[in-house]
Amino acid sequence: MKQNVLQTIRAEMDHLSKGHKRIAQYILDNYDKAAFMTAARLAETADVSESTVVRFAAHLGYEGYPEMQRALQEIVRGKLTSIQRIQVSRQQINDSDILGSVMQRDADSIRSAINGIDREDFDRVVDKLQKAEHIYILGVRSSSFLAGYLNFYFHLIFKNVIYVQNTAAGEIYEQLVHIGPGDVLIGITFPRYSKMVIHAVEMASERGADVIAITDSKVSPLFPMSSAALLVGCDAISFVDSMAAPLSLLNALIVAVGRQRSDDVSHTFAEMEKVWTKYNIFGKAEDD
Repeated sequence: MKQNVLQTIRAEMDHLSKGHKRIAQYILDNYDKAAFMTAARLAETADVSESTVVRFAAHLGYEGYPEMQRALQEIVRGKLTSIQRIQVSRQQINDSDILGSVMQRDADSIRSAINGIDREDFDRVVDKLQKAEHIYILGVRSSSFLAGYLNFYFHLIFKNVIYVQNTAAGEIYEQLVHIGPGDVLIGITFPRYSKMVIHAVEMASERGADVIAITDSKVSPLFPMSSAALLVGCDAISFVDSMAAPLSLLNALIVAVGRQRSDDVSHTFAEMEKVWTKYNIFGKAEDD
């Protein structure tokens, strides 16, 4: 597995220049703080120039400082408490324009996801879903609405979807009791990773089911247990988990599997339109 940024820094330490060593040592000693510093702030703290920080990131193999910073944040985010996240956000959100700051970060997250999600992995996931005997969907806490959203649309596309409810920890495992070879479990979790999802994924994997992990990075505990993974950032905005990028990914996944089953989907919605019309499900906008 690819080294994380801290492992890379340790491996390169003997080959670094004097200025780079100061940056490296500060990061190793204070990576939880460095992960949320701008390049200028890290340079000031390590007593080097900002350009030296940028060159340091490039020396480690990153395209720029922001990419190295994201790698550090992947390590840190799963360990931050809600109070620590609030403290970090004070440095990142402009109090005079909270709306603009938050929505810009959401836009940046989606842009990063567009560039970062492996298209071959995405196609592999679509293929596994098409061939699955049963599709189980699981997400808890702030990921529960993502699981519910995916379940709503997958039920209109597939006949074999099982939405794993999380009203109580024990019930999750009871709902997975029949999972096995030929089945697929979609496990959704982001920092701080839910132990319920981790254990459920472990159970499904041990029983021979394919696991599709929708999570933030290779550092996620779901990644090594997955048959296929879609990695997308979940930005921590104060105490809020921003799900803009994961939700956009799910939209793409729904559209992709829908295209593969276009005839079935068209038939389903034709039938639904009859039902909606018969029972007057939707209100109509009043004429002016």
